[in-house]
Formats: sequence, structure tokens, C-alpha cells
Amino acid sequence: MTSTRLDLAPDAALKERETGTRRTRLREFQAQLVERMHAASSSPQEQSSRLGVMIGNARWLLNLQEAGEIVTVGAVTPVPLTQDWYIGLTNIRGNLISVVDLARFLGMPSTPIEKESRIVAFAPGLAFNCGLLVSRVMGLRNVAEMSAEPVEGAAPWAAQAYRDRDNQSWTELTLSTIVQDPQFLQVGL
Repeated sequence: MTSTRLDLAPDAALKERETGTRRTRLREFQAQLVERMHAASSSPQEQSSRLGVMIGNARWLLNLQEAGEIVTVGAVTPVPLTQDWYIGLTNIRGNLISVVDLARFLGMPSTPIEKESRIVAFAPGLAFNCGLLVSRVMGLRNVAEMSAEPVEGAAPWAAQAYRDRDNQSWTELTLSTIVQDPQFLQVGL
């Protein structure tokens, strides 16, 4: 029996080290992404760099000054008697953050929570504890390399439309404007 316990102990220790290594790599990746976002926002190209995300099946661009921390989707606690696009509350580093499925808010199908799904929190400067559920983060995009297109019939927070070199359509989402939208603010039924 003692030999069995000794055989299990190294396996448990190995699994614990692997889990710790994965967490360390995830933290390093998040730190590198934050550094890149800060570097981009303080560079001369600040006006042209945006964070590209997929929300539902649509490509969106977020201003680096308005986008905060990007985290994997963890436990989200549903809140009763709220709109179907209001996913619930989650804890990000000790702060309760409301999580919104913007795709559902726009009348599209709900965003499935998958391996690449993330929550993009609003920047602290907006003083609005909220985050958007995104299908995936696509990295930094330079709008100076895209062609501007007219935004037709869009909400005021859909600031500008663009088309990239691959003929993909992007819409710039102004978080500071969406937090003033009465429909977005009305999460209760």
C-alpha cells in the first residue's frame, strides 16, 4: 500500500506542476498583450491602432483607450429578471463586472462560450463595470491600412465601418457612447 501511495504522489505532483505551468503561460500571454496594447496606445500610431474582436460572426474594432483587461470566460453568475443579452456577473481581480453578449443585444444568435471566447472589460476610465463577451480576440488592427466605408442605419456607438485588405468588413465600436445608450443601460425586464 505504501508503494501505491508513492507511485501516485509523483503523478499528482506532475499534474500540479503542469497546471501551474499553464497558468504561468496564460499570465505571461495576458501581460504581453497588455504591454502591446499600452505600447500601441502610446505610440505615434495611437490613432490608427484598434483591438480587433469577433462578436458573434461580426468583426469589431475597439479603441485601445476604452478597452480594458481581456480575460478568459470563467464563472458567470446569472442575474434573474434581466434581458437575455445580459449574461450575468463575473469576478475579475476582485471587481464585479457585468457581462453583456453584444451579438444577442443586436438581435443575433447568442455567442457560444467556447475555448477562444473572452471577456473584454471596459477601461477603468469609463467608470462602467462591464465587459463584452467576444467569440475571440483577433489582435491589433491598423485602421490606417483599411478603407473607410459609410455606416448605414447603425447605432451611434457604431462609429465607423472599414474594409481591410482581405475585403473583410469591420465596425468600430465606441464603448464610451454605448454606455450612454438607454437600451444598453436597461438590463432589467
